[in-house]
Amino acid sequence: MYYLDAEKKKEFFTKHGKGAEDTGSPEAQVAMFSFRIVHLTEHLKNNRKDFNTQRALITLVGKRRKALDYLMAKDITRYRAIVKELGLRR
Repeated sequence: MYYLDAEKKKEFFTKHGKGAEDTGSPEAQVAMFSFRIVHLTEHLKNNRKDFNTQRALITLVGKRRKALDYLMAKDITRYRAIVKELGLRR
């Protein structure tokens, strides 16, 4: 029913993390944030005046940026891999 259910989350964590239970890896978090950002962006295209969602979107973009900055500082190859895989741009 929801756009992001338990099955979808497990899929993200197995694909981008180290396993289905690995919710803390930066790659898995960035992938989850990106999915939510795309969903909220589509919502805001139809609902321009939904300012609460707009604020949530800005918060999510900041969280994703922080996770990417952390990953870039720790391991540049993992950073480049996730950016290329998700099609992000700086």
